[in-house]
Amino acid sequence: VQLVESGGGLVQPGGSLRLSCAASGITFSNYHMSWYRQASGKERELVAIIRRGGGTTDYSDSVKGRFTVSRDNAKNTVYLQMNSLKPEDTAVYYCYGKHFFFASNDYWGQGTQVTVSS
Repeated sequence: VQLVESGGGLVQPGGSLRLSCAASGITFSNYHMSWYRQASGKERELVAIIRRGGGTTDYSDSVKGRFTVSRDNAKNTVYLQMNSLKPEDTAVYYCYGKHFFFASNDYWGQGTQVTVSS
């Protein structure tokens, strides 16, 4: 099983980035997918979640209205569109997948660095 994130990088405040997470080795449509982030010296926090059907999403208060999570089950990929980025969004962003029924079947990606700085 692999979850591979991409799309991170350096962006100025107010800018945008789109993260992608490509899954392999799982039946992607059976997994709820989430994005977490971990800033230096801080605990990992949930940023956004999208249920397996794609119709239900939820966001942390800190990103609501700025970030959008989506998925393409045909491409086994989940996305995180990040707009109006702030320096406090700087973190390593991780993709996480959890089976909708067998909760012990869960997987993490390796993470991608997002740095928001002028």
